[in-house]
Amino acid sequence: MLENGKIGGWQFTVLVFMSTTGSSLILVPSMLAGKAKQDAWLAGIFGLVVGLLLVWLYQTLGNLFPDMTLVEYSEKILGKWIGKAISLLFFTFPFTLGAFVLRNIGDFMTTQIMPETPIESIHIIYLIIAMMGTRYGLETLARTGELLFPLFALFFLMLVIFISPQIELEKIQPILEDGIKPILQGSFLFIGFPFLELVIFLMIFPYVKNPKEAGKAFFRGTLMGGVVLILLTFIAILVEGADDTARNLYPSYILAQKINIGNFLQRIEAIVAIMWFISIFFKLTICFYVSTISLAQILKLKEYRMLVFPLGLILFVLSLVVSPNIVYIATIVLDVWPSYVSTFGLFLPLLLLGIAAVRKSV
Repeated sequence: MLENGKIGGWQFTVLVFMSTTGSSLILVPSMLAGKAKQDAWLAGIFGLVVGLLLVWLYQTLGNLFPDMTLVEYSEKILGKWIGKAISLLFFTFPFTLGAFVLRNIGDFMTTQIMPETPIESIHIIYLIIAMMGTRYGLETLARTGELLFPLFALFFLMLVIFISPQIELEKIQPILEDGIKPILQGSFLFIGFPFLELVIFLMIFPYVKNPKEAGKAFFRGTLMGGVVLILLTFIAILVEGADDTARNLYPSYILAQKINIGNFLQRIEAIVAIMWFISIFFKLTICFYVSTISLAQILKLKEYRMLVFPLGLILFVLSLVVSPNIVYIATIVLDVWPSYVSTFGLFLPLLLLGIAAVRKSV
């Protein structure tokens, strides 16, 4: 194994949770409300149910080969050359996802917090941190997640409590105004972003100390992350209304700007920004780590850290060319991403599981 570190079940839960919330924390409410309007929270619940079914699929596949990553058992199931080709194709997925995540960070910072700062400098700073996290290894990353999770939970609780006086329940009415179709469209987006992306954790699955615990931890992290996103969407609609939530690209951030407790505690949007910085750091680092481990295993290298710097340089360039502007990324997520990610998050695991089951029965 390229990675010598082992992580516990709770640490795996935290990594899955952070990756699930990641960039979704400030983008999902707008995305869901754009399709399902005031029924966005229903679309979220439906999407989470399907997301948990996907995790069951990943867990089943991971348990068949508890000591191997997806790249390793792809070659075992499909044969050396077809397996390598599929693995190489899979490598492009977390790498491309990492480029989009890095671009999300740059776009948010340059539009909301530091408009005068060149996007390249923000990308470099965040990428250096992700590269350091990758070099230190999975165990160090998991321990960092364990330390930062309580801070994330505290800030989320503060956001919910402080914004609750502005909740207007009538804003979610009428329920099912346009029928079930918009809810299904919204849930399809939610399944693609973020639940189908969790397939990358099949590269981390064998590094959990107890394989039986890994499956439960996977479920737990996905459920917790999904509930946070649904709750955030629900509150955004109750406070801002469906139209404003859909119109704003970062409704969670706008939500925190609306906090006003006795004309004293105001404009504490920094708590949402810090929550997002924590979760998106982990999502970016996990994407980069999985990309590095995948390529190292495909190339049969004994050490993955030698790939960190060259892959980091390529990722930096890719993050700048992957999207010309912020509107383009929003369009990609809405129109293309769910179909693209289903290739790796649904069809690839089903293919591997199906062929493995046939070969075992023969």
